[in-house]
Amino acid sequence: MTVVHFTAHLARYLACPAQQVDGATVRAALDAVFASNPRLRSYVVDDQGRLRHHVNVFINADAVADRDGLSDKVGPQDELFVLQALSGG
Repeated sequence: MTVVHFTAHLARYLACPAQQVDGATVRAALDAVFASNPRLRSYVVDDQGRLRHHVNVFINADAVADRDGLSDKVGPQDELFVLQALSGG
């Protein structure tokens, strides 16, 4: 099963512990997480299902290539890391 991790920054707003999920793509893995935690969806994807501009997702150490369709393949040994970019001055 793919393990999906969320940045501690998101945990300040809602519970989002790491989860093991089934799914052959980033979209399928995230949808499995959102099924058990629907409020998390709006923090990660927009109303069109695309990654929000300030969110990055990595498969192991590689950034996802398809930020719109989230069609990058994941396997049972992969880890997804969902991070919110921080900005400020």
